[in-house]
Amino acid sequence: MKHRMIGRCAFAAAVLLSSVAHGAPWQSTYLPPASTPTLIRGATVLDGNGGRLENTDLLLRDGKVAAIGQGLDAGDAQVIDAGGRWITPGLIDVHSHLGVYASPGLEAHSDGNEMVEPTTAGVWAEHAVWPQDPGFAAALAGGVTTLQVLPGSGNLIGGRSVTLRNVVATTYQAMKFPAAPNGLKMACGENPKRFYGAQGKAPMTRMGNVAGYRQAFADAQAYQRAWQNFEREQAAFENKPKRDMGATPPAEPERKLDMETLVGAMRGDILVHIHCYRADEMAIMLDLAKEFGFRIAAFHHGVEAYKLADRLASEGVCGALWADWWGFKMEAYDAIWENIAFVDHPAKGCAIVHSDSEEGIQRLNQEAAKAMARGNQAGLSIAPERAIRWITSNAARSLGVADEVGSLTVGKRADVVIWNRDPFSVYARADQVYLDGARVFDRAAAAAPPASDFMLGQPATEVSP
Repeated sequence: MKHRMIGRCAFAAAVLLSSVAHGAPWQSTYLPPASTPTLIRGATVLDGNGGRLENTDLLLRDGKVAAIGQGLDAGDAQVIDAGGRWITPGLIDVHSHLGVYASPGLEAHSDGNEMVEPTTAGVWAEHAVWPQDPGFAAALAGGVTTLQVLPGSGNLIGGRSVTLRNVVATTYQAMKFPAAPNGLKMACGENPKRFYGAQGKAPMTRMGNVAGYRQAFADAQAYQRAWQNFEREQAAFENKPKRDMGATPPAEPERKLDMETLVGAMRGDILVHIHCYRADEMAIMLDLAKEFGFRIAAFHHGVEAYKLADRLASEGVCGALWADWWGFKMEAYDAIWENIAFVDHPAKGCAIVHSDSEEGIQRLNQEAAKAMARGNQAGLSIAPERAIRWITSNAARSLGVADEVGSLTVGKRADVVIWNRDPFSVYARADQVYLDGARVFDRAAAAAPPASDFMLGQPATEVSP
């Protein structure tokens, strides 16, 4: 019996680092909302794959995109006449703090920064997500069906992010995108050094920032080696001849949550997202990633990303950027309006429009429109079918969910937005939003759109992007 128990310990040690990195303790309980077969007929379709299809039908069945084409047979499907309107995939915001900095914006709802020490990799943003945040419904009215909720940027390493489905729920697990990898939030530059430096603590300089990252990952390497050594010693102990069964088994290393997250990033199970403005600091972080063997999924904010667009493209790193936010602090000063377009321009470029705002998330299409217009003025000839990828398929790629969402591809989840016109028009509004084939927002419906319990009894207001 003792031998079997030791075997279980060895098995637990062997799976510990990978299972925790995948989020095994906090499994998603998300279930797609009930849907009926739906045929959306005669629209202009931006498919998220770079295609623009005129007068095209889209069939949704069993929560999936079942067919795309002209003159599709409706069969038993409900038919939606979308003549003169446009269809896109559901929008994806890769940088949101909904739920962790919820509305109303009170100190009681400030749950995004665990600013007790520069590295808090062991905290998970999902444990602070408040599903009743009214911002989720407002984002849905803007066409957002999937979003990544991140910790804040006050720490060098702020903790894990979570990818959510934008559905009404009581628990965050019921919103959690099934099997989506966790992210790891890191931050460059002014934020961590300003906060801790003001307290006379490290880091107080950019030198201190980099030393802090390196020490954290060096400690994680040692932690990983300790568990690997334990696994080898445990296996050797279990394989000893029976006459040696009285030998003392190896001691199991102490479990450390911060280290588990960083090891998960080095193993590639957790995707690294870095708040970073300056090009020189992005280059430093790319070198840091090589030193410790992790891959950066995206730089966020990156107002100077245009300065190293070719390197980002060649190394497969996305730029999750604003259209025109700049100048609110020194590291955000050297911005240009063409930033997103230039990051997108290399052959393998991956540009993303993100919000970092409970208001901006309602208007991702307009933010993308501004960036597209500036790129066209610079002579880059960016068509709507290319720009839509900035808020759909490129975003899905950076979150590790591109096999399921981000484009209107047969077999993928049926996340769909019907727009009243070209979504890059300043007058565009989402008429209907479908998530897993279910209509979850209808601007013309007599009933109000889904609202959180928190809003019950509040004065009625129109939810509008």
